[in-house]
Amino acid sequence: MNCSSIRRLNFSKSKDLIRGSLTVSDLHSINEAINKRAGRKLLPSIGVSLFLIALVWFSLASYRILFAGLVTIAIVLGIRELHHALTTTKIDIPQWSLTTAAIALSASAWFGGVSGLAVATAIAFPCLLVLLLPRGIEGFVSTASASALALIYLPFLAGFLILLARPHNGLDRVMTLVVLVGCNDTFAYLTGVLFGKHPLAPKISPKKTIEGLIGSLFFTVIGGSLAFHYIMNSDWWLGAIAGLLTVFTATAGDLIESALKRDMAIKDMGSLLPGHGGIMDRLDSVLFAAPALWLALEIVRRAQDSGLL
Repeated sequence: MNCSSIRRLNFSKSKDLIRGSLTVSDLHSINEAINKRAGRKLLPSIGVSLFLIALVWFSLASYRILFAGLVTIAIVLGIRELHHALTTTKIDIPQWSLTTAAIALSASAWFGGVSGLAVATAIAFPCLLVLLLPRGIEGFVSTASASALALIYLPFLAGFLILLARPHNGLDRVMTLVVLVGCNDTFAYLTGVLFGKHPLAPKISPKKTIEGLIGSLFFTVIGGSLAFHYIMNSDWWLGAIAGLLTVFTATAGDLIESALKRDMAIKDMGSLLPGHGGIMDRLDSVLFAAPALWLALEIVRRAQDSGLL
């Protein structure tokens, strides 16, 4: 069922709803049509998203270090998912070495800031390569490359989530990221379903459309402006810029993960989160958006300290 079919179905059912003749079967048909268009079950996806947002808010509102722990757990689970997915291509990344590196990078980000994260990554990378040497030379390049990708893609990028949470206003900063990524994902989907006709990257993610990207751009800029004004107590135009950055980084993250999954011939990285797939399926856009937002906030802070803003 294509996008226009869904719109016709929803329109006809809307008339039934007005007349009061909408049946349970009709509601089921609408739900199935939406699920088919989305590529996954929508209601469980919404429920899981709300639960995760509540969990993030609670951890940050109580003790921010709990959030760092949640991020670390998520990344460890993500490494497990990536390890399992890569076995389909006969690449065996060192799961336990990467898990140790993830814990070390998270701790370094929390206690040492961006410098700690950078140094920990610089140390972890050669250590991973050395630990691969006993396996021999067969497949060394592919395994080393995949291990380096896993190190940067998961614990390093996730370290910026922890960096966002470190300051006293960590709750505001992380929840602003949640608003930005939420606006991008939600309105890219909605505008894509309602108006999408032109594929954005058909060979990588056939369901993504140019119309969806335009819709996410418009609404994420608005959402960013509101989030910066009401959550961050900052200028709205800074939020608009952050919205622009989020759209392009989050969309890039989504497309990159889609490319990885298509290359490995899998639909989802895992099945832990109903309606989403695995941890990595939920974190794809967040991991790429977090460094961009951290950098934007850091530039603003330094500009304010120097009197430029």
